[in-house]
Amino acid sequence: MSSLYKNIHQDLIELCGKNDPKAQFKIYKLYYKAMYNSSLRIVKDVAEAEDIMQESFLAAFRNIKKYKGEVSFGAWLKRIVVNRSLDSLKKKKVELFPIDSELYKLSEEVDNHNIEYSEEQIAILKKGIDLLPTGYRIILNLYLIEGYDHEEIGSILNITSSTSRSQFLRAKKKLIQIISEKENQKML
Repeated sequence: MSSLYKNIHQDLIELCGKNDPKAQFKIYKLYYKAMYNSSLRIVKDVAEAEDIMQESFLAAFRNIKKYKGEVSFGAWLKRIVVNRSLDSLKKKKVELFPIDSELYKLSEEVDNHNIEYSEEQIAILKKGIDLLPTGYRIILNLYLIEGYDHEEIGSILNITSSTSRSQFLRAKKKLIQIISEKENQKML
């Protein structure tokens, strides 16, 4: 039996279910920046991310009765934004995971999430992520920034969780390569 999530803005969510425009605007103001940023990290286009965010809110308000409270409202809304962002890439026929001719030998790595980074290191990481191929960038963003696990990513992208894991490891390897190359260029 699944427990219902207790939203701190449950009263607003219920009013949105009654098509209350003031409540909808308040919900929009609470979530729009986070949803816009989630979309922008995927589509890499300011205007497109803005459109997707707007369309996602409209879809959420139209379908708010489908929200069952099994996850937070923000997580439910983010899933809509992520799916619409990925749909936008598919419409452009962006190939998320091109077949690599190089075979990678991947091992399960231990992730250390307790590392603290300086602002300069974070800026370098962000620039490196922006230079990744689309599929790698999406996997890294969904896992590291959006907080989805590999099973959820697999479901979102219609791939297996093991494919998500291997693409994530490849993305990390490619990111390390990009950052190393950029650092070597600085030294010249």
